[in-house]
Amino acid sequence: MSDLGGSENILVLDKINKSFPGVHALKDMSFSVRKGEVHAICGENGAGKSTLMKVVTGVYRQDSGDIYVEGKKVDIKGPDDAFDQGIAIMYQETSLFNEMTILENMFLNHEITKKIGPLTVLDYRAMEDRVNAIFTKMNVRLNLHEKVRNIGMAAKQLVEIAKALTFNSRVLIMDEPTASLTDREVTALFEIIRNLRAEGVSIVYISHRLEEIFEICDRVTVIRDGEFISCMDVKETTKDRLVADMVGREVTSYYPKTDVPIGDVAFKIEHIEQGALLHDISLEVRRGEIVGLSGLAGAGRTELAEAICGLTKIDSGRIRIDGQETKIANYREAMAKGIVYVSEDRGKYGLVLGMDIKRNVSLPQLHTIATGGRIDFEQERKLGQEAIREFEIKAPNEDFIVENLSGGNQQKVSVARATALRPKLMILDEPTRGVDVGAKAEIHRIIGQLVEQGLSILMISSELPELLGMCDRIYVMNSGRIVGEFDREHATQEGILKVALEAKD
Repeated sequence: MSDLGGSENILVLDKINKSFPGVHALKDMSFSVRKGEVHAICGENGAGKSTLMKVVTGVYRQDSGDIYVEGKKVDIKGPDDAFDQGIAIMYQETSLFNEMTILENMFLNHEITKKIGPLTVLDYRAMEDRVNAIFTKMNVRLNLHEKVRNIGMAAKQLVEIAKALTFNSRVLIMDEPTASLTDREVTALFEIIRNLRAEGVSIVYISHRLEEIFEICDRVTVIRDGEFISCMDVKETTKDRLVADMVGREVTSYYPKTDVPIGDVAFKIEHIEQGALLHDISLEVRRGEIVGLSGLAGAGRTELAEAICGLTKIDSGRIRIDGQETKIANYREAMAKGIVYVSEDRGKYGLVLGMDIKRNVSLPQLHTIATGGRIDFEQERKLGQEAIREFEIKAPNEDFIVENLSGGNQQKVSVARATALRPKLMILDEPTRGVDVGAKAEIHRIIGQLVEQGLSILMISSELPELLGMCDRIYVMNSGRIVGEFDREHATQEGILKVALEAKD
């Protein structure tokens, strides 16, 4: 990298290598960050982004290679050394303690103290003054004495940023900072990032959302298989170029919509009511059809999916499968009647991460591969092998532990597990959240194959381009109600957002 020696660099990593048993995670990886810039890092799941950041922040020690801060070679032996060098990270999953206040969280393990006679006590006034000064720079107002459990996800992200700045951070690493934020909250976060950049803070921005990189970042570095691939000014590259660098090939279609004959109504709900969450909801999905559910955060999309699947109980309304009214008391009954749900949180609700691929795929249908209480292990192994082959899961064999797969391949296992039940309706809740663009294209291809087989799909997504690219029809939700419906021909981002924003409670 020609930029490594630049005097304007605040952070430089030179020929970093890191290996784990059987895996060379970083291979002569070089990377630099200039003072006061927002520098994106792109790469597929498993490309080495997290490993690189863990080396920077002292979680891992590199096997070889050097790290420089403001031109001086440094030895980062652990996270405390990184903090001392002005390097901090905010992870996608917040590390805050819910039962502590915002102020207590922000100074945990590096509290400001003062002497009162022979005693050393906490200096709350100094800590409050420090945080208020940081919040002023960020243009943020929060009650420092509020417990974290009482604030929303967006506020937690702001607290994480401010917490990093209490270490006098000169380099702030943001790992998927917008994954849990609404569009409005993302806009507010970007304004804070611009303010920090103006204050001279350098930001390393990790995101799978390429549109964000083009909006907020100055430069972008692409890594693949632990190696440096390219570094470009954002204004001098394109989405297609970035994706080609990330996956090592041209991706010709991000949304490979398959034209499938639409059949009769396979699934229908009428006038569903559920407490304060769902109000008079009616919709239908035809055989071979992909129907989208759009709406802002809190619109009730996941709540509707859970109600349909029997994960929560409805108060009133009717559910029809192939024209026949049916009752669904729990998820076991939903599966028996041909409805499966792929949760947005695959790690918590979708998969058993500590199990291997074959056991994850077979788990929901053990009763079909067991006789007299004994599992047919050969049949279980075949199910795992079929899943790897049909869904092109990147794993050496069916015994591979799911936790060690990339996010995109974990999602494929989750879909394979649901598909193995041979359902009539599959509900996909944020099917490509947290996966890279290459994996997204593969998952979209799999969805196309499923509808070709006659499956009906109800897809929940916060990414409007995904819904527009993949769906035959789109319902729009707001405050637990259906407030609009678009067919593929007439659906636009502007039209959907207009309906979602203007709908009255």
